[in-house]
Amino acid sequence: MESITDIDDLRAAIRARRARGDSIGFVPTMGALHGGHMGLAAVARQRVACVVMSIFVNPLQFGPAEDFDAYPRPRDADVAAAHAGGVDILFFPTADAMYPAGRAVAISAGDLDSRWEGAARPGHFSGVLTVVAKLFHLVAPDVAFFGQKDIQQVTLIRAMVRDLDFPIALVIVPTVRDADGLALSSRNAYLSPEERRAAVAVPRALRAMLAAWRARGVTDAGMLEALGREVLGATPGVAIEYVGVAEPDRLEPVSAVASGSVAMIAVRVGRTRLIDNVIFDRETRGP
Repeated sequence: MESITDIDDLRAAIRARRARGDSIGFVPTMGALHGGHMGLAAVARQRVACVVMSIFVNPLQFGPAEDFDAYPRPRDADVAAAHAGGVDILFFPTADAMYPAGRAVAISAGDLDSRWEGAARPGHFSGVLTVVAKLFHLVAPDVAFFGQKDIQQVTLIRAMVRDLDFPIALVIVPTVRDADGLALSSRNAYLSPEERRAAVAVPRALRAMLAAWRARGVTDAGMLEALGREVLGATPGVAIEYVGVAEPDRLEPVSAVASGSVAMIAVRVGRTRLIDNVIFDRETRGP
């Protein structure tokens, strides 16, 4: 595995791979790698000849009251995990390299940034789209791999790729979960053992919503959202930010659930903010 910090060195390494005829797959991350990230790398390994992973804690997507300075950065462990996971090129850019002095241009999320995570974290998705656009430009992958857990991020990146004509195929990989159903996340490390037990209410609520739609034929979005809130509210220590059901293309709220609709939850457990989602369909295994 090549571990690279310089942009010119990255471009040279990718040119060399292209000269060999390799297809390029890209897995962007903020590090603190876990099974979800490595699941993306494993899927990429099956699809392309060269897997590029970036690790960059992007300051643009953190609000003033968020945990940018505290965000975990276990560099040695991340390098070892990426190497073990079959990553070919690991890119560790610095903030100065990604955002030189005098930077004036950013990507706007438009009105897709006005609800759900966008309402809770103003400016977050502009920061996400800006860094992903820059990384797409630097890596120029054939295929990029993202996890379903960050469903609104995925929706916005899909829109950016379409609207700005990036010649990149996107592969969305189902959320990787622990045995208790909790979605893997770097922020899970912040949870105390008691908080961790409470956090399992999130996949339990999503599972209840999916089961009500599948087994009982409940299609009223308000009823399903109320069910999700009921399950969450029964667990001490879980503070609900939102429970919503939306259509899959723009995540507009819906009144009736159909196959492909998305249930989304955001909560705080202690000081840790957790998000998760499930897609309503008849085949996919629930949380």
